[in-house]
Amino acid sequence: MGRAHALAAADLGAHIYVADLANADSVADEIREAGGDASACCLDITDEAGWAALLSRAEHDGRVVRGLVNNAGVSFRHGFADTTAADWRRVIDINLTGAFLAIRATAPLMAEAGGGSIVNISSIAGTIGYFSPSYGASKWGLIGLSKSAAGEWGHRGVRVNAVLPGVVDTPLLNGADALIAATVDAVVTGRAAQAEEVARVVRFLLSDEASYVNGAEWVVDGGWTSNGLYKQILDRSGGL
Repeated sequence: MGRAHALAAADLGAHIYVADLANADSVADEIREAGGDASACCLDITDEAGWAALLSRAEHDGRVVRGLVNNAGVSFRHGFADTTAADWRRVIDINLTGAFLAIRATAPLMAEAGGGSIVNISSIAGTIGYFSPSYGASKWGLIGLSKSAAGEWGHRGVRVNAVLPGVVDTPLLNGADALIAATVDAVVTGRAAQAEEVARVVRFLLSDEASYVNGAEWVVDGGWTSNGLYKQILDRSGGL
């Protein structure tokens, strides 16, 4: 999804800093090949010094920070008994603490520049009793973090919103075929989302077209949370 978000954001005409622990060059190259403007960065989002270095680089490049997408995330598919303390800390550090550090580092710069938009990629796991305590807690927390930041920075022109995808066809799902098949059965549209479908919502929230959208939760799940339970009931009962 990070790749799709970066490509979508580039459509708005901004210079995109594609940040990842791994090699981000391929995404930056793809943006440039499509006529956009991008740089690749190596960043550990849980490292305060890393954020300071990235923003110092942006300042050196003469860039004004106007947007941020917090997309980095990890998941362990374990219940309470099999979730170690180390597993818990890793998921919370990356999924939640990393977003906190990112907002704390960038929101003041956006405010000084006259405003901006922050989009946090949560999940519908942040709206239900999810089976993985670490992942569910991190995504519930990210929604709360988004609302807290929206309240603190909104009066200075910085909007903060959360996007809550359902099941999305990305490598994060590798190895969970049975789980994903069962999940798709509960999706009204009958399929997983493509990353680009989520990215179009992210692009809207980053854009000036969403200038009055702040502190909101955007569910992008094909109707799973709204109708998934009754879809399964109707499917199993043979309909009305």
